[in-house]
Amino acid sequence: MTATAAAPRRIRRLITIDDPNGRSCAIADGPAPDVRTDPARPGYAATRIWVTDRSPARIKRNGRLITETTDTPHTIEPPPGGSVCRVVSFPPDAGWRSTVRAADVQAFFAAMGSPQACTAGLNAPHPYMQRTHTLDFCLVLEGEITLVLDTAEVQLKAGDTVVQRGTSHAWSNRSDKPCLIAFSSHDGMF
Repeated sequence: MTATAAAPRRIRRLITIDDPNGRSCAIADGPAPDVRTDPARPGYAATRIWVTDRSPARIKRNGRLITETTDTPHTIEPPPGGSVCRVVSFPPDAGWRSTVRAADVQAFFAAMGSPQACTAGLNAPHPYMQRTHTLDFCLVLEGEITLVLDTAEVQLKAGDTVVQRGTSHAWSNRSDKPCLIAFSSHDGMF
């Protein structure tokens, strides 16, 4: 039985800042505008929430409040010295795994602005294996997923966390429902 791909839900993003009088306020509240999909995986959606270009992160730029950061070039990795927050919906593998081709995977990584991240090959344990020079904090928000590594597979469920330290890996949803994961990725070096 093949699972059907549900349309990924929109991720609400609330942005706060202090107004000119020093009082906290919301300056944006609505669906995050930067959503990337993968035609080879119906139901996949990566929603970029915020990007920083350094640490500590700037709250103001040239004396002006920063009201948007997702206008920076889109990549899986954050800018050098920076971070990126995203929420990703992974559809069940059963809906796409038998039809995905190597060209589809390469096109996905190119569209995400990170073709060099792809580590999939003939002997890879999963077609979407990837490696980035990042420290990633991952929180499974909903559903179940398997973290695929070169030498092991780890089952995860809502509430589980992963500290991903620049290793080759993939996310495999072997359930019949979407899985939602929040990622906080930080520039790293080997």
